[in-house]
Amino acid sequence: MTPRAHNLGAGPAVLPVEVLTEAREALLSFGDTGVGILELSHRSDAFVAVREEAEARLRRLAGAGDDWAVLFLQGGASLQFHMVPLNLGADADYVVTGVWAQKALDEARRLGPARVAATSEATGHDRLPAALDVRPGAAYVHYTSNNTIYGTQWRAPPAAGEVPLVCDASSDVFSRPLDLDRHGLVYAGAQKNLGPAGVTVVWARRDLLERSAGRGLPPMLDYAVQAKHDSSYNTCPTFGIYVVGLVARWLEAQGGLEAIAARNEAKAARVYAALDAAPEVYRGHARPEARSLMNVTFRLVDEALEPRFLEEAAARGLVGLKGHRALGGLRASLYNALPAAAVDALVAFLGDFARGRG
Repeated sequence: MTPRAHNLGAGPAVLPVEVLTEAREALLSFGDTGVGILELSHRSDAFVAVREEAEARLRRLAGAGDDWAVLFLQGGASLQFHMVPLNLGADADYVVTGVWAQKALDEARRLGPARVAATSEATGHDRLPAALDVRPGAAYVHYTSNNTIYGTQWRAPPAAGEVPLVCDASSDVFSRPLDLDRHGLVYAGAQKNLGPAGVTVVWARRDLLERSAGRGLPPMLDYAVQAKHDSSYNTCPTFGIYVVGLVARWLEAQGGLEAIAARNEAKAARVYAALDAAPEVYRGHARPEARSLMNVTFRLVDEALEPRFLEEAAARGLVGLKGHRALGGLRASLYNALPAAAVDALVAFLGDFARGRG
């Protein structure tokens, strides 16, 4: 088998080897069922136990009590861009800090008069807005906690007053403790920090779910219906839920979110230090105070050398470093499951490349 590369891609992203190994074994036979996890009925006792355990672990990690629903949905964060205003009302305020935040706003505007409460567009999304203009009567305030394309991250949720805060946490969920008390709803596509593509996790305050009552929404798009049916109104994404449960167990075994946060701080600090040490070669996109711990975005001062950078990185087992097409350049994604060895290899390569071109 080809040795595993150091996967620095933005998503679908690196998963813990322990999780992949266990999932591989379950493909042929899950537990004592004699049936592979991909073949197991979503209504079977064996799978219901898998789903319930995954939900319980996600509740513990997030600190979600019984007043919160935890849902396993499909369609990625992109479907949540529509489901949030559909269920909660589209007369909402949006914080636009990148491509995905803009897409969320655009989707809300299909349904109603969503407005911009703050934006970083004028500076190329290299920073976060200093303040929000929030209407007291807004249905909610939506923000994106980590911007994968531009490499900025909110270190704490923005202030929204009494208006419910809705967060797209797809690319930094569980990279640090999740402050649910500041939110009304949090959603995350799994394919960066939680599991494989194909399942989306939603934490929603139950009182907000009541807003959809009487609207006649399609059942598949109604949070309340999904909560009532334990995320199984139709065939749920069984394999994705299974892997999310394994990742949640892995996170607990690492010491929980406080321990993961400390590890992520250390990983990012090393990479940023390597870039900052060679300003004649590397140029970061995000301002230092807004830098993401998950997605390090940068360019070469001589942009013509970027194809060579990617080629030499790949030769040393470092893959997934090409930046998003919306921004270009380079990007190193440092998600939870990225091991220290990958950071060691990246930092060493950044230094070697700089010494050869400085």
